[in-house]
Amino acid sequence: MRVRISPGCRRPGRPAKGPRRVRHELTRKIAYAPDQVFALVADVEAYPEFVPWVVALRTWNRREAGDGVTVFDAEAQVGFSVLKERFATRVSADANTCHIRIDLLYGPFKHLVSNWRFEPDGEGTLLRFDIDFAFKSRLLAGLLAANFTHAVDKLIGCFEERAQALYGLERVP
Repeated sequence: MRVRISPGCRRPGRPAKGPRRVRHELTRKIAYAPDQVFALVADVEAYPEFVPWVVALRTWNRREAGDGVTVFDAEAQVGFSVLKERFATRVSADANTCHIRIDLLYGPFKHLVSNWRFEPDGEGTLLRFDIDFAFKSRLLAGLLAANFTHAVDKLIGCFEERAQALYGLERVP
């Protein structure tokens, strides 16, 4: 019979078992208006068209939660090489504050919260992105940890390229 030791009873200096929680923040200036960038990120149904690892996406339960606030659930199927996973989130998009919050419903994560904020900045937008997550599986956590910063940069690059395709060369109307 195996005995489990509660985290509070572990000897000092011994790491707790389980996946590590990851927090990441990114701020980037984008030469498009905040409402343009907000609309682009809030249009999750279009992600499979321009985010290469999102292979399928469906939304349901769309409702207005107040003036300018839309809430819906979204399930994404993502694929990286041989790894394929499916997860669902609740998306809250507030057009008044140009803020999008994403919370985990189910999937390979133990925890997932993400925020997108779009603030006016001169002739463009200051994009603020943060994510806080932990995978249920140590294997998945290890696979992603090695390339996480690159993956976030690539994701933001996908949105910048999409903005250019939709709105033209980096201009604010």
